[in-house]
Amino acid sequence: MMPDDSRQTGIVLTPEEKKRQRQRNVAIALALVGLCVLFWAITIVKGPAMLNRPM
Repeated sequence: MMPDDSRQTGIVLTPEEKKRQRQRNVAIALALVGLCVLFWAITIVKGPAMLNRPM
């Protein structure tokens, strides 16, 4: 028997749930970008002095 294509399988989100999911995704993306900027800024501030340490 062929599956009925008119029915959706799995979880179907309401518009409110889709909106909240998108907001969570944006918040996670902003947090990741913030961490990348923080690590980049720390690397720039430390600069070459990072390489002049005793072994």
